[in-house]
Amino acid sequence: MSEILIQTFFLYFIVIDPLGNTPLFLSITQHMETKQKIKVAFSATVIATIILLFFALLGSSLLSYLHISYPAFTIGGGIILLIIAIEMLFDKRQQRKGEDIDLNSDNVSVFPLATPIIAGPAAITSVIVSVSDIGTNFTNQTVGMLSLVIVLFLTFIIFFIASKFSKLINKKIIGVISRVVAIILVGLSVQYILDGIKTFLT
Repeated sequence: MSEILIQTFFLYFIVIDPLGNTPLFLSITQHMETKQKIKVAFSATVIATIILLFFALLGSSLLSYLHISYPAFTIGGGIILLIIAIEMLFDKRQQRKGEDIDLNSDNVSVFPLATPIIAGPAAITSVIVSVSDIGTNFTNQTVGMLSLVIVLFLTFIIFFIASKFSKLINKKIIGVISRVVAIILVGLSVQYILDGIKTFLT
């Protein structure tokens, strides 16, 4: 049980990437007062939690309805994560996300913060694959979802601290952390692809 909690926690923390998304959060909310930034951070993480829990609960059923096999989705998810990891290694992911930011959006907590920045394709894919991989055991599934909620809560805490101390945020340090995280994500993505191939061949 503790092994599932640790594994899923690190997976979700890597793909949601709250540290890497902090500069984007500050960029989106730079014109806001501190209280408003905290309110936006809270709303965004709550909405992202609802989105990701939805896919955690119904993702497998959705795949079955669309006749998408688990190996196909696992391999596809692994490829997506590998592309994202490479983008992170070469500092392209945050640049791309930054270019896609719509600062004129009426409700930035929903778009682009909740989705696609927090609950993006990588996070949704990882949730579905992880839930399918855990199996049907209710306790294990609960532990996996608990780790997801913990990561999203930590995302809010990081955004909260960033709102309070935005002038102290060092983008270079965040960049170094993102690259270390990217190396781990490369390993996870390749493992997804290998697991999908293995399942398909057996």
